[in-house]
Amino acid sequence: MASTVADDVVFEYPPFIRVYKDGRQERLREDVFVAASVDPSTGVSSKDVVIQPETGLSARMYLPKRANPATKLPLVIYFHGGGFCIESAFCPTYHNYLNLLVSKANVVAVSVDYRRAPEHPLPVAYEDSWTALKWVFSHPDEEWLTKYADYNRVYMAGDSAGGNISHNMAVRAHIEPNNFKFKGIVLAHPYFIGSTPLASEGDMDLLGKLWLAVYPTTSGLDDPLVNPLKDPNFSKVACKRVLVCVAGLDVLVHRGKHYHENLGKCGWEGVLEFTETEAEPHVFHVSTPEVASAGKLMERVVAFLNAP
Repeated sequence: MASTVADDVVFEYPPFIRVYKDGRQERLREDVFVAASVDPSTGVSSKDVVIQPETGLSARMYLPKRANPATKLPLVIYFHGGGFCIESAFCPTYHNYLNLLVSKANVVAVSVDYRRAPEHPLPVAYEDSWTALKWVFSHPDEEWLTKYADYNRVYMAGDSAGGNISHNMAVRAHIEPNNFKFKGIVLAHPYFIGSTPLASEGDMDLLGKLWLAVYPTTSGLDDPLVNPLKDPNFSKVACKRVLVCVAGLDVLVHRGKHYHENLGKCGWEGVLEFTETEAEPHVFHVSTPEVASAGKLMERVVAFLNAP
């Protein structure tokens, strides 16, 4: 059967999304689900919880092997990457990474499974993430939180799109009334862009088009949600410690550096840390956690999460 004009592809960015002339979109990577379990390598236990039944918003929780109610542990709220349209809290990549992080850092973790484009375009992921934070801080009748989590040591963390979410939740936490209290945030290879290229920045065309595809009602590439320096509230990050991680072969490396440099001089009063892994690509530490450079980055994150 001959294809119609409606079937013409106007934008495609593997492995993320394809956009057709008639406005249809489709995800280019199928979801793979791995069940919660006790991880044989680390002894970390995991289980799934439903946060908002009416929308299906859920999360996967992680508890380290040596957890003891007598000693409360840092709590990490994690937002996965994937361009706001692929990956999930239940996919093998992030399940394996969270098992490793929880084991190495000895923390309790809540990995948020926010809804994604194209079925649920932005800002849905942001609203889901905010709802998840409210759930965590409402001290729900959830044993792993009430027995093991230290609410004086709560961190947000995320890579790529998840790093973007972590920053935006930290700013929103300063603006909107809430009972949140964050000790710090970890932004690994955060997905930030802008309409004006930075010096030495590579071709950002695909990342720009991806943003417009996953957020059809955005104001553009200078939307403060994706270009935080355009946000008048940029300096109002609601925590006292921030770790920015970049990778030398990542097209987003310059945006990460730009974020770090400007947060350090915008009037935000906190401790700002930075680490660059040279000769590694975007989110290498999640996709290839076995390589030596990923181990070194893990050590840096673990130290950040366990600082006094």
